[in-house]
Amino acid sequence: MAKAPALETIRQERAKAEQLLADIMKRERDAEEALRDAGRPVLLAALERIKIGELERADAKAIATALAKHGGAKVAAALTALKAD
Repeated sequence: MAKAPALETIRQERAKAEQLLADIMKRERDAEEALRDAGRPVLLAALERIKIGELERADAKAIATALAKHGGAKVAAALTALKAD
């Protein structure tokens, strides 16, 4: 009969470990989400400092998608050629 309490103890430990892992995974997802949106305040602050002419919704979405996919440095480098205009 000594094995039954040991088995129950192991199951309780496993349940605690699974809950701990679930908590860690949630914190990880939250941190990843925060990183994916970390540039928004900087971009919005920069946009507030300059005047922007009329912009179609599709164009704005394309710019935002490029930023999300390629990152600010790559998009800024691609736009450098336009600064000469």
